[in-house]
Amino acid sequence: MSSKGKVLVAMSGGIDSTVTALMLHQQGYEVVGITMKTWDYAASGGGKKETGCCNLDSFNDARMAAVEHGFPHYILDIREEFGSFVVENFVDEYLAGRTPNPCVLCNTHIKWRALLKRADALGCDYIATGHYASVYQHTNGRFVITKGVDETKDQSYVLWGLQQDLLSRTLLPLGGYRKTEIRQMAYDFGYPELAKKSESYEICFVPDNDYRGFLKRKVEGLEEKVSGGYFVDKAGNILGSHKGYPFYTIGQRKGLEIALGKPTYVTEIIPQTNTVVLGDEQDLEKEEMQVGKINWIKYDGLQHETEVLTKIRYKDKGSISALLPDGDKATVRFYEKAKGIAPGQSAVFYDGDDVIGGGIIQGVPFGV
Repeated sequence: MSSKGKVLVAMSGGIDSTVTALMLHQQGYEVVGITMKTWDYAASGGGKKETGCCNLDSFNDARMAAVEHGFPHYILDIREEFGSFVVENFVDEYLAGRTPNPCVLCNTHIKWRALLKRADALGCDYIATGHYASVYQHTNGRFVITKGVDETKDQSYVLWGLQQDLLSRTLLPLGGYRKTEIRQMAYDFGYPELAKKSESYEICFVPDNDYRGFLKRKVEGLEEKVSGGYFVDKAGNILGSHKGYPFYTIGQRKGLEIALGKPTYVTEIIPQTNTVVLGDEQDLEKEEMQVGKINWIKYDGLQHETEVLTKIRYKDKGSISALLPDGDKATVRFYEKAKGIAPGQSAVFYDGDDVIGGGIIQGVPFGV
């Protein structure tokens, strides 16, 4: 047995997870590869051919890399658990007028727990993935997620939900590298085609990137149920009719199919009355928001108002703000107004490069 320990590596068949496995193997870890099947594209009802992480070619690519380097590889079928939790939540959130982030939910509740369970069964000390972030142990004893050095690829935002028992056994070796370096490693390991492999940024169970079509296929009679709603301005004046509130997101400008003679954005969604509020770009700017279901990472909770950098979406650069904690809830007050706050999305709080914690955006106080 390796002196460094035994590690279960999540291998999707893509460049990042493959290089992760080969890097750890080269470093002397006893590597076991595992590929998780989360979804059948055919089940989504879309017309696009399978791509991304859940197709046979990806499974074969992952297995081939493991075989060529002499470590075992398994396939773990978690379709039932994934579908009943992640997909149902995705649908429910849109029907509640919110904008979900299924990747965060999957990482938090499905993938890492499934990995840890199988790691225990296989006698593995660690689990590892190809995310661009790092984990270290703070002087206070807690395990902390910190940003990857490649800011264009940093994925710390989608990992805020991982709890301490998961982080204490997680290895994220790509956090210290840039994507260009990982591509070079793929070449050096003898996988030039993998190094040139394109990346998918779609939600895995929405293969055609059409969430509206997915909702229509998943919820029988949805279009009829939500038809007859109105666009209104912030004063409540009716501007026209729309296709149904679940088919719109905060900040949306294109595809509204309404002409008002000026750029118009979705600023609020009111599912109770099937109403979509439209406004100017400045109406998207808010001073404050409420966040719930917070998972504290760097500290075991906060007791006082703290200055943090808050990110409200994956590609957000972040805004300096005051975080006012209240257990697993918090109020965030932005020093400069933040634009496009969408209930259902994640808010992640940073202290420098370290993730203090994160939660789900609950809403914005009226008039703020």
